[in-house]
Amino acid sequence: MSKKKILRNKPLPKGFKRLLMRSPLLLYKLGLGWIMGERFLKLIHRGRKSARVHDTVLEVVGRDDDTGTYYIASGWGEGSHWFRNITRTPGVGVQVGNRTFKARAERLPIGQACEIHYKYARKYPKAFAILTKRILGEKLEPTKENASKMAKYVPVVALRPQ
Repeated sequence: MSKKKILRNKPLPKGFKRLLMRSPLLLYKLGLGWIMGERFLKLIHRGRKSARVHDTVLEVVGRDDDTGTYYIASGWGEGSHWFRNITRTPGVGVQVGNRTFKARAERLPIGQACEIHYKYARKYPKAFAILTKRILGEKLEPTKENASKMAKYVPVVALRPQ
């Protein structure tokens, strides 16, 4: 099965659905990022072609409290604009709540990505089932094997504070 088929490359939503999906970014722009808590963060990155600054709100799929590293996953795979941007320019800004810091984005090897997906799956089994349905086409249980399947199609990025 090809990655393209699995990720179900649907066009981006339009109208009200798009507004709803972008509402977390609006909260950050209004200075209300604290409402999102630690489950989401705003990634500030540069365009790979334009070098313009872009903001994207993403779900945090893991955190290392000892190092302050946050882990995010690209639900649209390697084709996501923010993912391609940080691959080209790994120096990023991160805002979690009202705290902002500079970080270096680093794609994790598949083994480490699997571990992050597995921890996420155990912590949020319903969200994991919804994501696997959207990405892989079937709701999967939060097992190590299924986390490994996700890691093949959904890259994980570590945001390491600088």
